[in-house]
This record gives sequence, C-alpha cells and structure tokens, in this order.
Amino acid sequence: MIWICPLLEEVKTVKFAKCNYPIESRPFFLRAGPNSMENRFDQKKVWDVPVRLFHWSLVLGFILAYLTAEVHFLDVHVLIGYFLIVLLLFRVFWGFAGNQYARFKSFIFSPQETMAYMKSMRGGHPVHYYGHNPAGALMVFGLLLLLAAIFMSGLVTLAAIDFEGPLLFLANRVSDDTSYFFRHAHDFFVDVALLLIPLHLLGVVSGSMQHKENLVRAMVTGMKKVVTPNSTPQ
Repeated sequence: MIWICPLLEEVKTVKFAKCNYPIESRPFFLRAGPNSMENRFDQKKVWDVPVRLFHWSLVLGFILAYLTAEVHFLDVHVLIGYFLIVLLLFRVFWGFAGNQYARFKSFIFSPQETMAYMKSMRGGHPVHYYGHNPAGALMVFGLLLLLAAIFMSGLVTLAAIDFEGPLLFLANRVSDDTSYFFRHAHDFFVDVALLLIPLHLLGVVSGSMQHKENLVRAMVTGMKKVVTPNSTPQ
C-alpha cells in the first residue's frame, strides 16, 4: 500500500506537515473514530440541486397525497400521484445521469461492506461516507421500490375501479376481485412506507450524532463537512 497525504479531490484548503495515512479504496469515505479523526470546517459539495429538489418534493408530495386520501379529496390525490410518478421517473434517470453521489452505482455495496458498516455502527465509530452509506443505500433502494409499488397499484386501482387513468385499457380485463386486491395492496404499501419513514428518520438522527454533522442541513445546502485524519497543519 502506498502511503500518501489524504487530501480529497477538489478540496485544497489546508497544507499538512505530516502525512502518514493510507487512502481508502473508495475515494468518498474515511473511517471515523475519536482517536483518528478531527472535525474540520472545510466543506465538500455532495448533493446536487436535482437530488435535493427530488428529496424535498417527495417529502411534501407524499404528505399531501396521504392527507388528500384521508379527507377524500381524490381528484387532488390523483394529480399529486401523477406528480410523484414523474418525480420517481426523474430520480431513476438521474441515478444514471447525475453527479458521482447521485448515481446508483456509487451506493451499491457488497454484503461484506454492508455488514462491516453495520458492525462499525454498533461499535460507535462508523465509517464515514460522503454519499449514501450502506445502511442509507438499503433504505433508499427500498423506498424507491416501495414507491414504484404504490404508484403501480394506484394506477391499476384508478383504471379498474374508477375507470380513468393511463391504464384504462385494463378496466374490462381485470376481475372485481383483482381490482380490489390492487386497491388493498395500494393501502398496504402506503402503510409499509409509514413504517419505513420513521426508521429512515431514526437513521438520519443516529448518523448525524455519530458523525457529528447535520445530515438534514446537508440535504438542504448540498454541502457536507470534509473529514480528514488528524494532522498538524503548518
């Protein structure tokens, strides 16, 4: 292994007198720990504007879709549903066309790396990732798949029971039992989302505390702190 000063790409702010730490295999994470890291004031642009707009638009859209369904404003509920579908399709596209941290390939981790991260979390010194960490990546993919299931079951319900929508051609090809199965499935998937969302929030709070950085603010500004090994600056 070659030992070099771990200055990150695009971050040129501090000159170190001593450099005796190895660069990790992934360029966007470093191991955190009370004896190996120090907080720095440097910041790195991680989340681009499209990712941030997607995230907060999804939060607002999901809340409005849920509330409009509860109070039976179904026409508004359907319009919000269409908006969320477009939003999801955009995120899939941006998962291939976005910046380094927006692309899906940047947060696809092996089972071994995922388990190692979970172990480091339990030990209180988790590995620091600038983008999604393995636990966060599982949640992201899980929520994206769940949203797809919610939208698909909603579109089938709209066509088979309300006789409208882009899947209207299914109206006379689906039995009543199948129609109501999709309706109940739609409600079930929403309930699952309501269980996962608190887990996601708990993960955000836990990550913010363990890494000593505000992850919510990072999703607003797009900036995350630069974590560097302890060194004596000149």
